[in-house]
Amino acid sequence: MDFDLNTALESIDLPAEWIGLREVRETSTTRYVRDGKPQANGRNSTHGVMIEVLAQGQFGYASTNRLDRASLELTAESAFNQAIAASKWSLDRFTTMQRPKAVGQYYSPFLLSSQVMSAKEINDLLIGICTALKVSDRIVKTSAYAEISEVETKFVSSNGSDIYQKFLYIVTDFAATAQDGNTIQKRGDHGWAARCNQAGLEVLAEELVLARSRQIGEQAVELLSATECPNITTSLVLAPDQMLLQIHESIGHPLEIDRILGDERNYAGSSFVQLSDFGNLVYGSDLMNITFDPSVSGEFASYAFDDIGSAATREYLIKDGILLRGLGSHESQIRSNISGVANARASSWNRPAIDRMANINLEPGDSTFDDTIGSIERGVYMQSNLSWSIDDYRNKFQFGCEYAKLIENGKLTKTLRNPNYRGITNQFWRNLTKVGDRSTVEAYGSPFCGKGEPNQTIRVGHASPVCLFENIEVFGGAS
Repeated sequence: MDFDLNTALESIDLPAEWIGLREVRETSTTRYVRDGKPQANGRNSTHGVMIEVLAQGQFGYASTNRLDRASLELTAESAFNQAIAASKWSLDRFTTMQRPKAVGQYYSPFLLSSQVMSAKEINDLLIGICTALKVSDRIVKTSAYAEISEVETKFVSSNGSDIYQKFLYIVTDFAATAQDGNTIQKRGDHGWAARCNQAGLEVLAEELVLARSRQIGEQAVELLSATECPNITTSLVLAPDQMLLQIHESIGHPLEIDRILGDERNYAGSSFVQLSDFGNLVYGSDLMNITFDPSVSGEFASYAFDDIGSAATREYLIKDGILLRGLGSHESQIRSNISGVANARASSWNRPAIDRMANINLEPGDSTFDDTIGSIERGVYMQSNLSWSIDDYRNKFQFGCEYAKLIENGKLTKTLRNPNYRGITNQFWRNLTKVGDRSTVEAYGSPFCGKGEPNQTIRVGHASPVCLFENIEVFGGAS
C-alpha cells in the first residue's frame, strides 16, 4: 500500500491503553449480461482507515478516508473520546489482553495468478454463457454475472501488531428462466451468487463454464414438464449447495455470541441458543461435526487473521452433535465467558469489527452418494436454494429449492419442481442419519450476509457433503 500505516500510528499521541489502525483498500469490477446484451460494467474503489482506541477499559472507533496526518489525528481523538464516554456506562471492562500482538501475512491462493482477462474478454465470455444457456426457444431469459474483487488490509497496533493480507474474490452467477404457458421455472448455478471462490481466473475457464451453462438451460426446460413436489413427510437428501443455506441460517447465525447476548435483537433477531447450552446442548445427531475453519485454501471466507489481529485457527463448534463453542471474538468471550473463535470481521474500513461467521463447514462422514441414495425406499433429493424464511430466533424455518428428484427404491427417478421443506433447528439436525464422504463435499458461499447497525454485508463460505435427514416435512405445488 502507498500510504504508510506505521508512520500514521507513530504520529498519534493520546493517553490510551492501546491504539489500532486498520487500513482497507478494495477494488471491485462487476459485469452483467442479460439475454446476450451487456447491462452493467462497473468498477468501484474504496480506501480508508478505521482507528480503534482502548481507554478506561472501553473501545472507541472512528474512521476516515482522508489519509493525511491532521485528519488521522482528529479521527483518533474522536475514537478516544467515544471510549471515554462509553466508560461511564460500561457493563464489562476490556484490557490489552483482548488485542494480543500479532504479526504475519496472508495471500489468496492465486492458482493462475499470471493470467489476466480484459473487460472485453470477460464480457465476451458472459455473452457466450447466455448463448449456451438458451438451449430452447422456451428459455425466455438468460443472465450471466461476474464480480472480481481485490482487497488489501493492513493492521498495526501500539503493542506491535503488524499484519498484511491480500485477497482475490471471484463471484459468478448464471441463470436461465423457462416458460411454457403459465408455467415458469428458473434454474441457476447452485443458487443466487453461491458460486464464490477465493482463487484465480481458472474458475472462469471457458470450457468449464459453458458446459455448466448448457446443463442449467437444459434443467430449466426440464422443470417445465416436471412433476410437482408432493406433500409428504419423508427422507430428505440435501445437496451441498442447499446445505450452504441450512448451515448458514440454522447454525451460523444462532451461534453468534453477540446475537445471543442481545446485540442484534432489534435488527436481525436473537437466537434460541442460551449461554448455558454450550457444552451441554445436543444440537444434532452424533454424525454432526461443524467446524469454524478460515484455513481452507480457496474457500470464500479464508484468512490468517481477523480484523482485530486474532490468529485464525480451525475449531469445532459442534462435535458429535454436542454444542461446544460459539462464534464470538475476544470481547464477546469476555462478556459471555464462552470460548469463541477469531471472527471479529468488518465489511470495510468504515465499519468496526463485530462477531461474524466465516467458513462454517460440515465435516464429511463415510457414505458415498450412491450409498446414501441407495438406502432410501422413498424420499426427495433437493438442490440449490431458491427461497428462505426463518424466525427471529433462528429456530423455525422453511426453505425452497430450484430442483429436485424423487427417490424410489434406492434410485433417483422423476424430476420434481417447486420443492420445499420445513423444520425446527434442533429437531431437524437430530434427524441427520447419513453424512456423505469427502467425494461428495462441495464448497459454496455468499457475498451478501447482512448484519449489524449500521449494516455490514460480508463474505461467508460453507462447505458440506451430501446429507440425509429422516422424517422431514416436504411440500410443493401438488394438491
